Amino acid sequence: MSLLRTTVLLSLLLVLLASPIAAQTHRIATFNIRWDNPNDLGNLWKDRATQVIQLIQFHQIGIVGTQEVLAHQLKQLNEGLGYASIGVGRDDGATKGEFSPIHYDPARYKLEDSGTFWLSPNPEIPSKGWDASLNRICSWGKFTSQDGSRFYVFNVHYDHIGQQAREESSKLVLSKIKEINREGLPVIWMGDFNVEPENPAYQVILNQETWKDARLVSKLPSYGPKGTFTAFEWDRMPTGIIDHIFVDGKIEVLRHGILTDNYGKKYPSDHFPVMVEIRF
Repeated sequence: MSLLRTTVLLSLLLVLLASPIAAQTHRIATFNIRWDNPNDLGNLWKDRATQVIQLIQFHQIGIVGTQEVLAHQLKQLNEGLGYASIGVGRDDGATKGEFSPIHYDPARYKLEDSGTFWLSPNPEIPSKGWDASLNRICSWGKFTSQDGSRFYVFNVHYDHIGQQAREESSKLVLSKIKEINREGLPVIWMGDFNVEPENPAYQVILNQETWKDARLVSKLPSYGPKGTFTAFEWDRMPTGIIDHIFVDGKIEVLRHGILTDNYGKKYPSDHFPVMVEIRF
């Protein structure tokens, strides 16, 4: 074998060995799926469940943080996707009330640690914080991916009424992330924040030197409409973004999109999911 041919083959081998790690990306999304409300006539969960599952499958989302999830909805999602999940019900720390879970593909991600805390001055127990109207929670997981990347994901659902609660929730989650992430790993923080970018609760996050809104730092300009809450209204395109994905650490945001998938002039939920593709 000639020296030139040997050199070329060795170069190709090095490229092949390096490329899977260098090229691996991760699709992560936040999706308020709307709780199974029997009064949602025309948009009942029994009709939407398959659409939610197929949307996640089609876009090949490996980790998805959902909100407003009841225990039976959690079971349906995991069974339909073949995913595992972390999280607890906000009313009792077990199965009662809405979850803010993180679903993940166990073939692609290994769960190393997880937990849930309440968005209140008493975060370790089921509780309502400040001027909030309901118990609110944050569930988190520490993951290792196939390529060896280690990172944290935090998923929240802020109160829809209490402004003080939303601002204090941002401060609390920032504090808890520092407490939990002692290794200084990359972090994805996402969810239904119930605030638009002009709100102080959003600004508290971006005022931190290292935190970025994935939508604003995406290599490809953000795709989709200018809002995320639809209220199931087909004829009205929303204008306010209240579902966000923030990143901290060595994370490259390749693309960000607000997904408007629909079926027969109906949406799978009253929120659009927000997806990012990232690389560590």
